[in-house]
Amino acid sequence: MSHASRPEVDREILEKLEHRLGKVHARQRLGIEKDHEAIFGHGLNFFHPENWYSLHSVFKAVLKGTGLYARGHRNAQKIHLRNNPVLLERLPSLFDGYSVLHISDLHADLSPEPMKRLAEVVPDLHYDLCVLTGDFRGQTFGPFDVALEILQNVRRHLKGPVYAVLGNHDSVRMVPAIEEMDIRMLMNETVVIAREDQEIYLCGVDDAHYYRADNVHQAAGPIPSGAISILLSHTPEIYRQAAHAGFSLMLSGHTHGGQVCLPGSIPITLDAKLPRSMGAGAWTYGPLVGYTSVGVGCSIAPVRFNCFPEITIHRLIRAESPAWFS
Repeated sequence: MSHASRPEVDREILEKLEHRLGKVHARQRLGIEKDHEAIFGHGLNFFHPENWYSLHSVFKAVLKGTGLYARGHRNAQKIHLRNNPVLLERLPSLFDGYSVLHISDLHADLSPEPMKRLAEVVPDLHYDLCVLTGDFRGQTFGPFDVALEILQNVRRHLKGPVYAVLGNHDSVRMVPAIEEMDIRMLMNETVVIAREDQEIYLCGVDDAHYYRADNVHQAAGPIPSGAISILLSHTPEIYRQAAHAGFSLMLSGHTHGGQVCLPGSIPITLDAKLPRSMGAGAWTYGPLVGYTSVGVGCSIAPVRFNCFPEITIHRLIRAESPAWFS
């Protein structure tokens, strides 16, 4: 029986969440989740096909009928490693070359084969910090035990500190179990990343796409003016708020890069309100540098077309670094 379906466990989780997040945030997020099975009318978008489970079966049947399903399923297991240099002014010298492994949109219970491949790929990677930008679960409601079990297996293969935020598929009830895996959830919070006497700031907000429980103001509050700061947000749709709050770098996911794309990686839909140029890969908005991961897992059906899954290593580079100009 799942964590989500046992009343006695729910009471235990509520106590943990109230202690961890405070009563207002915990009860607000749990209250909003009561409505999250809706297909229409909630969140930033009016229509939410990921909540329409009968559509998933129809989509899969159509792909199998056209003979495309097997190809798309194979594509979904071909994880690409991206390397993204991030040029930042005022980056402290001890963080020149600092690397961040960025993994997003596992949808673990819907994407078991990509998860196995991910566990094979990450042990050989070299990085200083790992961040997970949400959507650990493939379903949008109901049990989440399978997703947590698969996430725990992935966590065994990740080195060093790991930080994460929730996505629009994730229940706040998952937070205690995830943190027991030594993954620090950032729920509109900031932590300091230090190297000797130099610091940068890592922030994370709760889901801004569907639950709209994000609080950029609260997350950014502890950051000194002019300091280098990284914002984790499941969706890149809050890029304006991030830029005007003074963040240096924003790491997101959610869009899957379209997942099912036309030739040339042209997405049919991104399920997000933002410029298409921000739907995948690196982008900028004013002084803000951003990156939207196309993710590892799949939504609705475990297939990808013209959009391979990815994990990304972001390497921070001082604008003044001689290596940048060599």
